[in-house]
Amino acid sequence: MGTIAAQAQQSAFDSAIKAASDLIWGWGMIGMILAVGIYLTIRTRFVQIRHLGRALKYTVKNEKNAEGETSSFGALCTALSATIGTGNIVGVATAVTAGGPGALLWMVTAAFFGMATKYAEGLLAVKYRRETRPGRFLGGPFCYIEMGLGKSRKWLAECFAFAGAMAGVMGIGTIVQVNGITSAVNGIVDPTAEHTAFCIGDYRITWAAIVTGLIVTVGAAAVIIGGIRRIAKVSGVVVPFMAATYILFAVIILAVNIRRLPDAILLIFRSAFDPSAVHGAISGLMIKTVIRMGVGRGIFSNEAGLGSAPIAAASAKTRDPARQGLVSMIGTFIDTIVICTMTGLTIIVTGAWDPSVTGAALTGVDVTAYAWRHGLPFGRGFSSAMLAMCLAFFAFTTILGWNHYGEKCVEYLSGGNRRAIRAYRFMYIAAVLVGPYLTASAVWNIADIFNGLMALPNLTALIMLAKTVSRETEALDRRLRSRR
Repeated sequence: MGTIAAQAQQSAFDSAIKAASDLIWGWGMIGMILAVGIYLTIRTRFVQIRHLGRALKYTVKNEKNAEGETSSFGALCTALSATIGTGNIVGVATAVTAGGPGALLWMVTAAFFGMATKYAEGLLAVKYRRETRPGRFLGGPFCYIEMGLGKSRKWLAECFAFAGAMAGVMGIGTIVQVNGITSAVNGIVDPTAEHTAFCIGDYRITWAAIVTGLIVTVGAAAVIIGGIRRIAKVSGVVVPFMAATYILFAVIILAVNIRRLPDAILLIFRSAFDPSAVHGAISGLMIKTVIRMGVGRGIFSNEAGLGSAPIAAASAKTRDPARQGLVSMIGTFIDTIVICTMTGLTIIVTGAWDPSVTGAALTGVDVTAYAWRHGLPFGRGFSSAMLAMCLAFFAFTTILGWNHYGEKCVEYLSGGNRRAIRAYRFMYIAAVLVGPYLTASAVWNIADIFNGLMALPNLTALIMLAKTVSRETEALDRRLRSRR
């Protein structure tokens, strides 16, 4: 009876958490994030189109005599390390299977406007950052809320910082990611869980999960303890490597299925505006579902509007806020317009989204795994192993990036108290250590709640500081014209 009662309480808790997550991330939040992106696009006169080439150039070209902790490229890679994650593999699959191929078009649309949001976030992060000690900077939404909107809004900055610290240590940066890594390894090494070490209720813990969890924890601790410079250095190597590897395999799938690509693109556009064009089990889909899945998952993937990426941008070596804004918006371009589009196209050309093709209604990572196994001209075992490797790298770098975000939030809340920062760091590492032994179902919803609580104060600040963003953009345009 006691066990039944405990299970009932757990079920009620999970249901309450999911209801809260659904409430926060309903049409209101999604619409607000998209509206802010459109508004900033207009205020900056489509900066994501006018200066895309220059932004790509600034990404790899360092600024001379600049102040900061890391290069602009290092700051971008730190942000990408947290942004490029399981959402690029699992999130896209969920959007396409639940919302149909048309969801991919809405995802890219959200990313296009999200680039203007990321530009504004990066610009404001540098403009309002503060030097805490020689060569060390603190910046992000908490700083541009307090310094840009005034001391009277400090409580709003503190709300953001608290939510950011909790989002990192409570799930999205730790438990969910290490769970993803151990699950990927289990799928290759011990898919039937024959070598079980022990059980927690119905949850079986394999020796592969234990060993993998320990390796990830030691690796993460070695990088995290070194601080932002080491995180940026590792991210600067791992992020380009993992992104290039994933894109390469996606390109191979598209090349092998090149004859199906035109039909796939046509289907994306048709189903984006006419869901009835989609055959199979989801033919009765409503267009509002397609839009919500595409826009919503796009936001989750690139984090435009959440306020996480500007924390990394504030550490960049630069004297020009607008320049770093341009570099920051490339993160959304790479994450969603490039990587998520590649994932979506591979899923659509191989039919992995369609139960009539796969023979069953696949979900999550199984959808992308089907696309890789059936789309790549290699053995299915090798293809599955490569996808698992990409997923593991994506998840590991997310652990690193979100630790930096969480630590900076704690630094702001504690007034730079090193003991508080050190305590958070070890709490974070401990969460990675215990991650393989916890189920991630409720953790995702808890993390989503804190992400929403981050987004609200950040979006408020972006709207109120839009004039500042516009003024800095005009100054950038004048400087560029004077050099011609």
